[in-house]
Amino acid sequence: MTTPDTAVIDVDGTLVDTNYHHTIAWSRALRRFDVTVPLWRLHRAVGMGGDQLVPAVAGQGFEDTHGDDARAAWKEEFDPLLGEVVALPEAAELLVDLRDGFGMKVVLASSGDPEHVEAYLDLFDGRTLADACLTRSDARRTKPDPDLVRAAVRRVAGSTAFVLGDSEWDVRAAAAAGHPAYAVRTGGAGVDELTAAGAVEVLTDLAAVRQAIPRILRG
Repeated sequence: MTTPDTAVIDVDGTLVDTNYHHTIAWSRALRRFDVTVPLWRLHRAVGMGGDQLVPAVAGQGFEDTHGDDARAAWKEEFDPLLGEVVALPEAAELLVDLRDGFGMKVVLASSGDPEHVEAYLDLFDGRTLADACLTRSDARRTKPDPDLVRAAVRRVAGSTAFVLGDSEWDVRAAAAAGHPAYAVRTGGAGVDELTAAGAVEVLTDLAAVRQAIPRILRG
């Protein structure tokens, strides 16, 4: 097996602690349209881009009628929470390890709002420590479609990659793009669902990921 030269890393729920903020924001946004979705279902859908999440939780009919307005409402609900977001422990250290310790190309790939991702980068020095950062604006369709993962690898002229994410949707996007996925539990997903989605290995947190890098690179 060829040793990966590129690490494609999700942002929300993987490097920054946002998944529960997103869950609340989506709940509040959808309730503006008299749509109540159980929080556990919304939480499990976080990690998809908004173009995928709305029809997944509220149905295609709702998407066709209210999708864009619902996404605008979500942004209005999430923006006030942005100041509460923090980087997950050892986020910056992980990027340093991958880039400087193992000589890898590091690409951040998020289905999130570009303005939000820009704010997150300040929390872990992402502009300095990553070779590139892509958001939903860089892909035709967001996760779990593979477009964003493929675009991330192309952006740095990578040849082989592994993907690190916290959700089923990261794992499925990696598989569809032809790359192995490693999952971290920092977004709140369970080991069983991440494994069932196809994760090669599920790690507890970013400290565990740092310890696992040599094993990941061996495949």
